Amino acid sequence: MKSIFRAACAVTLLASTALLPAPMLAQDRQEALPSGLQTGDETPWIYRGSDVPRDKDWLFGELDNGLRYAVRHNGVPPGQVSIRIRIDAGSLHEMDSEQGFAHLMEHLSFRESKYLGPAQAIPTWQRLGATFGSDTNAETSPTHTVYKLDLPGITPASLEESFKLLSGMMREPVLSQANVDTEVPIVLAEKRERGGAGERVELKTRQTLFAGQRLANRLPIGTEETLNAATGKALQAFHDRWYRPENTVIVVAGDTDPMELARLVEKYFGDWKGKGKRVEAPDFGDPVAPAGADPENPLGEMGVVVEPDMPRAFTYAVMRPWRPVNDTIVYNEGLLLDAVSQAIVNRRLRSRARAGGSYLEAQVYQDDVSRSTDATFVTFYPLSEDWQTPLSDVRAIIADAIAQPPTQEEIDREVAEFDIAFVSELEQKSVLAGSKLADQIVQAVDIREAVAAPETVLQVFRGMKGRLNPSEIHERTKMLFDGAVIRSVYVTPDANEATADTLRLALDQDVGADGSARLAAQTISFDDLPPVGEPGTIVSEGSLGLTGLEEIERIELGNGIKAILWPNDAEPGRVTVRVRFGAGYRAFDPKDAPYVALGEMALVGAGLGELGQEELDRITTGRKMGFDFAIEDAAFTFNAQTRSADVSDQLYLFAAKLGMPRWDENPITRAKAAANLAYDAMASSPGAVLNRDLDFLLNDNDPRFATPTPAEMNATTVAGFRRVWEPLLKQGPVEVSVFGEFDRNEVVETLRRTFGALPERTPIPASVAGWVPDFPDTDAPEVLNHRGDPNQAAAVIAWPSGGGIEELRESRQLEILTQLFNNRLMEAMREKAGASYAPQVVSEWPKDLAGGGRILAFAQLKPEDVPVFFAEAERIAVDLANTPADSDELARVTEPLRQLISRASTGNVFWLYQLEGATYDPRRIALLRTLLGDYSRTTPEAMQALAKRYFAAHKPWQLAIIPEGQSLATSTDQSVAAAKLGTATRETTVSGR
Repeated sequence: MKSIFRAACAVTLLASTALLPAPMLAQDRQEALPSGLQTGDETPWIYRGSDVPRDKDWLFGELDNGLRYAVRHNGVPPGQVSIRIRIDAGSLHEMDSEQGFAHLMEHLSFRESKYLGPAQAIPTWQRLGATFGSDTNAETSPTHTVYKLDLPGITPASLEESFKLLSGMMREPVLSQANVDTEVPIVLAEKRERGGAGERVELKTRQTLFAGQRLANRLPIGTEETLNAATGKALQAFHDRWYRPENTVIVVAGDTDPMELARLVEKYFGDWKGKGKRVEAPDFGDPVAPAGADPENPLGEMGVVVEPDMPRAFTYAVMRPWRPVNDTIVYNEGLLLDAVSQAIVNRRLRSRARAGGSYLEAQVYQDDVSRSTDATFVTFYPLSEDWQTPLSDVRAIIADAIAQPPTQEEIDREVAEFDIAFVSELEQKSVLAGSKLADQIVQAVDIREAVAAPETVLQVFRGMKGRLNPSEIHERTKMLFDGAVIRSVYVTPDANEATADTLRLALDQDVGADGSARLAAQTISFDDLPPVGEPGTIVSEGSLGLTGLEEIERIELGNGIKAILWPNDAEPGRVTVRVRFGAGYRAFDPKDAPYVALGEMALVGAGLGELGQEELDRITTGRKMGFDFAIEDAAFTFNAQTRSADVSDQLYLFAAKLGMPRWDENPITRAKAAANLAYDAMASSPGAVLNRDLDFLLNDNDPRFATPTPAEMNATTVAGFRRVWEPLLKQGPVEVSVFGEFDRNEVVETLRRTFGALPERTPIPASVAGWVPDFPDTDAPEVLNHRGDPNQAAAVIAWPSGGGIEELRESRQLEILTQLFNNRLMEAMREKAGASYAPQVVSEWPKDLAGGGRILAFAQLKPEDVPVFFAEAERIAVDLANTPADSDELARVTEPLRQLISRASTGNVFWLYQLEGATYDPRRIALLRTLLGDYSRTTPEAMQALAKRYFAAHKPWQLAIIPEGQSLATSTDQSVAAAKLGTATRETTVSGR
């Protein structure tokens, strides 16, 4: 079997990937070891106080100035280096007057620095092939700020340049008042877009659960008051205090020699010196029970959060002080015991809910929160205004877990689940992306723990099997629910449902232990399940016809079902299975529209053959299997990530769902309840309204794309669900794709026994097969209202495009045009106006339909900026059609796209999605050969012609979402936009329109 990357280099599509630079190896140079590298018997800094075996793939170093680093070679994806710079300063390090400064500093570091002029960071990284927002990003949490760069297509020069630029960003950002004044509106826009009911719930929850601690009132986004008062001098003081080498960890993983990575860290950060004396981090505080609280039941703060548009949610937390630990094997064994304890309780809670309990979902989880508390959280979602019954039910199940040990059968079930997870991590170690490996180190540093290789984790877990017994699990369970203080928050739409006193009273009541949710031992084996039907026949098999990848096979079964198989060893231990069938959205009668959303939620849970949801969980215990279901425009899909040992049984599950579906009532009833509970929240913000209504409106008010109202959902029935879905599972062609490490002959035989045993499929009616969604046609912007904050709004502008295979190459060029549009809109609405944090432009082109595509631009804004957005989006569209883009602007789009395709093409999923449908339409195979060039090579004239075709030929559709009680400003005068954006007014007529 060939590795994917070795094979891919033979395909015309990816010829350029063969030009990726070879890793720079240490033996090619005669240079001294980096001075800070910790070698030999020296304990690496991350393992001090730990007896966890070192992950020898990492090299660690510590410099005289206190800066620490970790570097390693990793070739996933080829040619990429992932850099993480962690500053040990987050919102908990801020003084009261500095709230939001840690996050603002993150923005300012990108704004201008020693080696980067104003607003040059984004275009500079784009020229190096990195995409802003995914390859170049940053995050600020309560405890740290992390800068992230995934640099594709590395060369020695680009790597050196990147370290130089990053060093300037960290060490010498330009914190002028002009830069602060430019960046604060962008941060305020981000705050506004995140605001509303969700943010109010988060803040009130923090204030209650973390009362008396810094975490209670320090959201990383900050406050309007402190952000508006920010000055360059104050930001410089914050930077001097916290941006120091002693507070910095640099992590680099990538496709080059780790010694070279270490040298670059030391070259650009080794002479960094902090300004002034080092300042110790403030005391984050401990959770403390109120004076006089009962030590046996230490109830503390209780909070009721009233938000009319938010679903009910109840959380109580058993809180303990957080303390640094020595990250030893014994300590990790304790964490694993805790994890098994929680899994047992959660399975019982889930079983009770599925059986028709008083709550929709409930969960117990332990977490060390922001180095502020070690807490056990209990969260559930009541089905009605009665929160006391589910609280009692949940507490009773927990009381039983505290009172009595679990059975060994329960423990063994959870142990099997953990074991397969750890085995899978080990199997896939060689294909774990460098970006994820770097993030793991950052997370370990944040929680002050070491890092372990997958083989160590599995070895420790299997070595403690003797401790995984009822007695030890019981002791750990009791410890999880023992703490210094218990606090609670109830989120409700009705202020009359609860008070802090009623919460306290309910939590103060004794509850009896309820052991009825304990799961009895019950073994189910795939060997005992009935066959799907009489095994079918293989009528043809052979190469799919992709030059250079002849081992990708096309299989046809006697009943007409087809398959694409690619056994390869590129991703050890991983197999991707995808089944496409039927007709998707177009298959539904519009009068049955509510059953579309209900099917997305409940079809899998309704079961198959002899297996209901509980049985599905049990039969897949200790196996790596999945069952994701999705509805697309022209097909339904089942998807799973599995492994070689499980792929045959995974195929059985998918085939059995088509051939012998089950129609259990409880999953359908619970899905209806979940939909109804969530519906009111869909009016709580502009973004929520977009999620609820945009597809419906863009498909010209087609009810199949609508979110059902509670009344519509309540009108559905189990019988109606079966009436709608049963024939759809039998209709239309089926294509099974299996890509990854598996036994080819075994899978072919399994296909014969599973999908080959299905009856012949019912054809898709001609009226359905030819369906193409309509594009809305309105003269004025459509206006919807939300019930969120009065300063929040959203806007969408869209143009129709196309669909289908015939013009697929043009759709790829359209992606380049879309990214040009995106860059310009980002510069206008974010960088110049500060009106929107993250405006976006996307192109949607359905391959399976003869039309229905569209280009959309959208943003969240202030209500008064909605007309400005419409005017600016139309101006950009006109300018793209009238004036060719320059070569540098094109390169900033095409190079990241080229790198994106080159990286993605080294994985199975890329090929699977590109080739799906090829058994029914061979044109997809031929079109694959030009994919890389279509996405990465173009001309200014070609972009201008596309802009004329799609922007000049059609009037755009516009949607505004504004607060209730407000009116949309009607003026879209270009001079208004020009004044807002600081640009000259431009001609709005498209040449040749």
